Amino acid sequence: MIHKFKQGDMYFVLDVNSGAVHVIDEIVFDALEYYPQNNAVSVVRMLKDKYPEAAIKETLDELDYLIDNDMLFTDDTYVNSIEFNNRSPIIKALCLHVAHDCNIRCAYCFASQGDFKGDRSLMPFEVGKKALDLLVANSGNRRNLEVDFFGGEPLMNFEVVKQLVNYGRSLEAEHNKNFRFTITTNGVLLNDDNMAYINENMSNVVLSIDGRKEVNDKMRYTISGGGTYDIIIEKFKKLIEKREGKSYYVRGTFTKNNLDFSNDVIHLADLGFKSTSVEPVVAKPTDSYAITEEHIAKLNSEYEALAEEMVARHNTDKEFSFFHFAIDMSQGPCVVKRLSGCGAGSEYLAITPEGDIFPCHQFVGDDNFKMGNVLAGVLDFGLTNQFKNAHVYNKEKCRSCWAKFYCSGGCHANAYNFNHDIFVPYDIGCELEKKRIESSIYIYGKLNHSEE
Repeated sequence: MIHKFKQGDMYFVLDVNSGAVHVIDEIVFDALEYYPQNNAVSVVRMLKDKYPEAAIKETLDELDYLIDNDMLFTDDTYVNSIEFNNRSPIIKALCLHVAHDCNIRCAYCFASQGDFKGDRSLMPFEVGKKALDLLVANSGNRRNLEVDFFGGEPLMNFEVVKQLVNYGRSLEAEHNKNFRFTITTNGVLLNDDNMAYINENMSNVVLSIDGRKEVNDKMRYTISGGGTYDIIIEKFKKLIEKREGKSYYVRGTFTKNNLDFSNDVIHLADLGFKSTSVEPVVAKPTDSYAITEEHIAKLNSEYEALAEEMVARHNTDKEFSFFHFAIDMSQGPCVVKRLSGCGAGSEYLAITPEGDIFPCHQFVGDDNFKMGNVLAGVLDFGLTNQFKNAHVYNKEKCRSCWAKFYCSGGCHANAYNFNHDIFVPYDIGCELEKKRIESSIYIYGKLNHSEE
């Protein structure tokens, strides 16, 4: 299987199964419309009105070389992978909901303004401790373990966060583990003390902001109704400055209200934030801010514009990265990650303040997906196996899709929320992901192009 496309002034062909990306000429692009399903004589006849016969024959010889050397139209070697088929349930990451409460109100909040459609509550240390014990006990030989302190707003329960970091560190030597802690915050409660702690102890930090002031404040506001932009922006700058190169993201959401979201990414970059992730809202079609199919063309053009801006700023002091364009073209993720993505429900779990276990943070509150409780020491591996099997070969739409080894079948929660089935991907998400992948390839081609 191949995928060919044009973006900007460049033509590309992706060999889906091998991951090989080829920057090609227009004649090769056109020839691939007919070859190799037609013989050389037929292809020459089909293209002779546009190209000289000698050039067409030379092009077909080049394509034959790529095919013969397993760089084009290669076989799928993943489907029978021993690593993939023999994998056992290994938990690698936890999302600890240390606070089912929030100090701001976001119009699009999937977590029902922080309470996840339940009672507002904070995680006791004992629940978090049991969750870390469960992670260590079910992580096999995996050494690096990821733990994200999440909410609601986790800074509302920061003393427990610090206790859990200390407890995690106490487990490392005995169990040969290394905890990588992350915290996701809206920034309102940031101060000098917790910034210093975060920068010392968190391997990554995710800072929530949607972009331009008018965009952010329309959707992200305080309990009293005021905007959050002016409250958080200088705090974010200060925290990042003091991180001294450690990982972070400013992470936002775009909606129908800011379809020109590339300007929000650029706004954040101009403020000095080098690592950004601005993502499409996932909402019911009836929501006033929802993204629908009619918006796809506009959003695709925004991704293209963002790609051009990233190329233009490369190797300048205004250079920045965009999470959804960060695809490793040289090697890429392991086979399991390519086929099953984030691992929600099998490699990644979410824990509520009461200790309930869910496949990921977006399933929290839906008792159909409750997998057990850390205080009871119960984990339902039946549901784990269901999620483990929700890979690209078991999703009908994915099997024939060129993007499957990059998106890995998409988000299970989005699939369920829109189609009531984790095996049926969310269509709008699929279309936008395809353009993000093409834009990433385009950036790679622009920055690394060499004649083939």
